[in-house]
Amino acid sequence: MKRNYVNKKSVQGLLCAALLLALAAGCAGCDVPGTEKKPPEKRDSIAIMTWNVQSLFDGVDEGTEYDDYRESAGWTREKYRGRLNVIAGAIGGMGRKPDIIALQEIESAQVAADLAAALSAQGYGWTHFANIPGMSLGIGLLSRYPLIEAKSHSVNIDGDIAPRPMLEVRINTAATTADETGAADSSLALFVCHWKSKLGSEDATEYTRRASARIILRRLRELMETEPELPAIIMGDLNENYDEFYRRSGKAISALLPDDPRAAEFAGLYGLDENDPDIAAVIGALQKDFIVLSKSRPPETRYFPAGVVTLYSPWAAELHNGSYYYKNDWETIDHFLLSSQLFNGSGWDFESCEVVNSPPFVSAKGFPVAYNPRTGSGLSDHLPLLLLLKMHSW
Repeated sequence: MKRNYVNKKSVQGLLCAALLLALAAGCAGCDVPGTEKKPPEKRDSIAIMTWNVQSLFDGVDEGTEYDDYRESAGWTREKYRGRLNVIAGAIGGMGRKPDIIALQEIESAQVAADLAAALSAQGYGWTHFANIPGMSLGIGLLSRYPLIEAKSHSVNIDGDIAPRPMLEVRINTAATTADETGAADSSLALFVCHWKSKLGSEDATEYTRRASARIILRRLRELMETEPELPAIIMGDLNENYDEFYRRSGKAISALLPDDPRAAEFAGLYGLDENDPDIAAVIGALQKDFIVLSKSRPPETRYFPAGVVTLYSPWAAELHNGSYYYKNDWETIDHFLLSSQLFNGSGWDFESCEVVNSPPFVSAKGFPVAYNPRTGSGLSDHLPLLLLLKMHSW
């Protein structure tokens, strides 16, 4: 079993469908010993990065590592430390350094703590890690802001557990600035994800990704009821392109659907009477396991009825090429998906999003530099995404 960086509280069952069970473990934010807690570089903005760092194992055999990362294959603590320093150097060399870093494919809580320590000058004083016991890799978060709440959601379908959980974290962004700015608390709800890959075919694995979308939908609807002003950001490697519906010729519902008449008709949500008093129940029954992506800011739909959970995707509007290069083609499987509260001109508001596609993250030809555990060269086969938010009230 992997090490946990925080103590787990009691587990609460969350029934989403007959074959879906989400488990939530609550915890408080965690301090990183010896790390200076310093405020972000710019008090009126916040930068958030999501990055699949590609199989970051810690050098201690626990029996679940990939073959190339076992002691018998020559993987050592020294190689781990060397790779950690290269990753820290790449992040530390960014022009606009992230205040929050969401990581996919890290082995343990110790990796998150070690990376925060390697970046000690940047002040990532809080970290969190979540995984499915017995699985090789999990997800983590480094933050300059206090973590005031964290939950880990896992997916179980027909006895098949998705290889990674989803991490839901509440960030208190006002804690380091309220004394000087007088700003009221302005929290963010962050969902760090690494959904199931397409290994085994797109069709066979799509149901698991849709089950993960189901949990996101449930939580967003709950937040809209209890905290309607709270901004939410879904981030991470979703293993699904923003235009997945088109790539699959519009013949299947995917976990991410475009605001398109064909997609709306396929989902049974096209041309509904929005004045129908039962429209909310109809939408809830039909939008069970897919998220609608919008190009507009704030996110709105033209072809799906109002009330459908819709998020803004920068891929649909301002990001180009992709973050992952596979079989001579770019893919857009790494994401920031943003709720409407980030476009209302109050509190935290969307400013920009970019693919971090400069050296050392890319080669001279502009492609991701995948890490090679045998030679120790490279960085990751994914490129990071960087999101910038601006505080309008400051």
